[in-house]
Amino acid sequence: MRRSLVTTIFALSLALAPAALFAQATPPAQQPPAQQPPSQQPPSQQPPSQQPPADAAAPAQPTTAKVGFATPAGMLLVQIKPDQTAVFEEMISKLKSGLAASQDAGLKQQTSGLKVYKSSEPMGANALYVILIEPATPNAEYELFAMMQKTMTPEQLRAPDMAATWKRYADAFPTGLSKLSLTPLQ
Repeated sequence: MRRSLVTTIFALSLALAPAALFAQATPPAQQPPAQQPPSQQPPSQQPPSQQPPADAAAPAQPTTAKVGFATPAGMLLVQIKPDQTAVFEEMISKLKSGLAASQDAGLKQQTSGLKVYKSSEPMGANALYVILIEPATPNAEYELFAMMQKTMTPEQLRAPDMAATWKRYADAFPTGLSKLSLTPLQ
């Protein structure tokens, strides 16, 4: 049953690939990619324009995930420049090893059903990776850079070579992610 669901979802993603390609064929002018590397400085060291307000009396605002799912499952279609697949695969490898070493129970639950596939067929001129999330944690953040940042220690985030690493990872993405929120049929 589960295998047939995964096969069906994967087949669905391949069937929807032309629609996603068509939708991305005419992007709005200068649309920034959805994947942005995190800031390298902790909030206390960021310029004042980037710091959160210091008003402790203000009630905490609920944050909305940039890439979240309100459905039982989700799928990310990730286009990567053809000559940058090794860079993306390195990023995914570091993300998976960081998740394995993480002590964050919420992050571990969120990513327990995360599977990454490389498509044999390209999406336009780019390599295509499919990230299946089943089950998806409602409204959790599935933006790849944010998840990777959560797996890192403050020392790792401040490492001198980290800025170059984030840039190298971000440069592998020619466009932002395509997200599919999935609900199984009964």
